Amino acid sequence: MALLGAPNAGKSTLLNTLVGSKVAIVSPKAQTTRTRVLGIAMHALPDGRRAQIVFVDTPGIHDRRKRRLERAMVRAAWQGASDADLVAMLVDASRGFNDEARAIADRLGEVGKPAILVLNKIDLVRRDKLLALAATANASFAFERTFMVSARTGDGIGDLADWLAQAVPEGPLLYPEDQLTDMPLRLLAAEVVREQVFLQLHDELPYDAAVETEAWSERPDGSARVDCAVFVMRESQRPIALGKGGSRIKMIGSRARKQLTEIVGRPVHLFLTVKVKERWAEERERYREWGLEYDV
Repeated sequence: MALLGAPNAGKSTLLNTLVGSKVAIVSPKAQTTRTRVLGIAMHALPDGRRAQIVFVDTPGIHDRRKRRLERAMVRAAWQGASDADLVAMLVDASRGFNDEARAIADRLGEVGKPAILVLNKIDLVRRDKLLALAATANASFAFERTFMVSARTGDGIGDLADWLAQAVPEGPLLYPEDQLTDMPLRLLAAEVVREQVFLQLHDELPYDAAVETEAWSERPDGSARVDCAVFVMRESQRPIALGKGGSRIKMIGSRARKQLTEIVGRPVHLFLTVKVKERWAEERERYREWGLEYDV
């Protein structure tokens, strides 16, 4: 099932909640998700069987596509919807069914896949407004079902998961029951560091930063050494990322290391460097690594 929606609709938070573990990074910045993120959830059916639900988190869809990266991300989102058996369109209920959401709903018909409506962040909106919002959205597209959830608090998540578990086609498991994502560890490490770069640097480095795992090595004691480079576009941004006496990059590394240790279930020794690479967003190899089309 593909999770589709405008930037900051809460797709990555919903994915993490449904999977029960962190597999997608989250930040207040729009379009934090740059690549396809697959999350795998196991859910019990009433008859005792267990259903495996495979989710695809997609980049936020918007019409501001001046840069190659933005165009590639939007292309990837629609491709993810086309490849899925079912599409869940997420709408930030606190924003309402605005022009951005309406444009996405208008194009859903071209995808040709059944779709459900998920109104997210219901903890921020009165119920009477939610009902009116659901009616407006359903008037724009023939959604199979409408769900009202809060990915942050967990409200309504059980009903959504129950319905999805019944909706998936019968067949053998596609992944081992204990697998949560298909993301390679090197890419996962880079994403966790990038999340902390966004969270710690706020508006000082809007999107002018990328992270690459340069080395991942296993140690005899079972721990891992991970070396990541944080790329900024201008020399003037390097001291911003480093902070006074290296304080910021140390904080980014400390928080990312803690999260990585929790995710992989063993100690991680994380080493970060900050490098200037003016045209990182124009490198074809980087798009290949992210699973994005370069020529868009």
